[in-house]
Amino acid sequence: MPKRLLSVGNCSYDDSRIKRMVGEHFDAEIMRASGKTDATEKLGGSRFDLILINRTLGGNPNGGVELIRQIKSAPELANTPVMLLSNYPDCQTAAIAEGAEAGFGKSELDRPSTVEKLRGFLS
Repeated sequence: MPKRLLSVGNCSYDDSRIKRMVGEHFDAEIMRASGKTDATEKLGGSRFDLILINRTLGGNPNGGVELIRQIKSAPELANTPVMLLSNYPDCQTAAIAEGAEAGFGKSELDRPSTVEKLRGFLS
């Protein structure tokens, strides 16, 4: 049975890059959520093995970290692994402080180290 990844707030270009990379390395189904509201609806009705959230949601440069805080504070979602997609180390630190796994930036998407970060959740 394939693993399930929810990609939140990523543009079509980045989503296609994520799909390609994940498809090359894992048997995983990717569902897309355009933003916080869409993600909240999808999380209410489905289980995911990993949630990958863009740093910026709805024009809010901290929207991804705020969504991580919301997810991790919900008892039914608290154990769901979440990663932030951001090149900014301070944002990664903030995400980890909210309970996220160490994420990666868009510039790291095609690196072997990114595949290794995802392996524990999508293999």
